[in-house]
Amino acid sequence: MFINKLLILLMVFVTSLVLALPEDTKEPIEIEAQTVAVDETTGFNEFSGDAEVRQGSLLLFAELIQVQTKNEEVISMLAKGSLEKPAKYIQSQENQARFVEATATLITYDVDKGMIFLDGNAHLVQGFDSFSGDKLSYDINNDKVIVKGSEDGTERVKFIIVL
Repeated sequence: MFINKLLILLMVFVTSLVLALPEDTKEPIEIEAQTVAVDETTGFNEFSGDAEVRQGSLLLFAELIQVQTKNEEVISMLAKGSLEKPAKYIQSQENQARFVEATATLITYDVDKGMIFLDGNAHLVQGFDSFSGDKLSYDINNDKVIVKGSEDGTERVKFIIVL
């Protein structure tokens, strides 16, 4: 029963990603981690120790992945890494020749808002364009990227466009 609920949780999470290729949602979900903790009363789920989530072209890697659910729907997801080993998100997009790749110390996915927030050494590659900064927000629904440098001004935004 625990495994069934875990699989349902992950299917809801992964199929809710707007960036997914249509065929990704039909693929099996594979999860690997050193430790899994599921709290059905609070909806808090944690996968730690080189956690990996795979479904079709979607890949998510982090030292720690936390998923918050409510009424059997995913509300948010956090992938925590470090400066030495950042969290990483990779997925193919229908309208891009290349994979979308994102890395940061912390990656937060807000399902309701359709937003991915990258915090700490944020880097996003979309197609042939590259965005880097201290913080990056990616509006999935509107295909919009907002990048900010560090608060103290020591790290500026970097944007590379390949035509």
